[in-house]
Amino acid sequence: MGEEITTAKEAADNASVLAFGRLLGAANRLEYLLGRAIEEACGITHLMFEVLLILGRADDSGMPMGDISRAQVLTTGGVTRLIDRMEAAGLVERVANPGDRRGRLVRLTAAGEAKVVEAARVHLANIERYFVEPLPVEHRRQFADDLRILSRSARDSVGRLR
Repeated sequence: MGEEITTAKEAADNASVLAFGRLLGAANRLEYLLGRAIEEACGITHLMFEVLLILGRADDSGMPMGDISRAQVLTTGGVTRLIDRMEAAGLVERVANPGDRRGRLVRLTAAGEAKVVEAARVHLANIERYFVEPLPVEHRRQFADDLRILSRSARDSVGRLR
């Protein structure tokens, strides 16, 4: 690791470059497989599911749009359009923000609660099938711990760049 690269062949064959490429490839393929399964089984996009999960972690009063945007790394306009679609589908509702008379909060509706539970059951089954089962049993906990470390490190580095 850290050796000097002087040719295209060395770059293409570098163990760290290959490992990172495999990580991205696996993540992209898994997101496609699991996202498609949610869409087919539940009629919502993977991004909608992620927002429903974010709102599921919030208290019953809801979350400001800006917090949803930051949690999902979306632009303000992007999250507004997404929430508009989710509201039209009856999954979320906008309510007054008691702490900010001009602001609105977004919270789950009963239909949104039911949809996130339905989608989570599908998602969990597919996580087991495509993400957990292919790994040797003795590696699973360490792999999850290593992913947590990488995720936190990347989150902290992105935070410093802003």
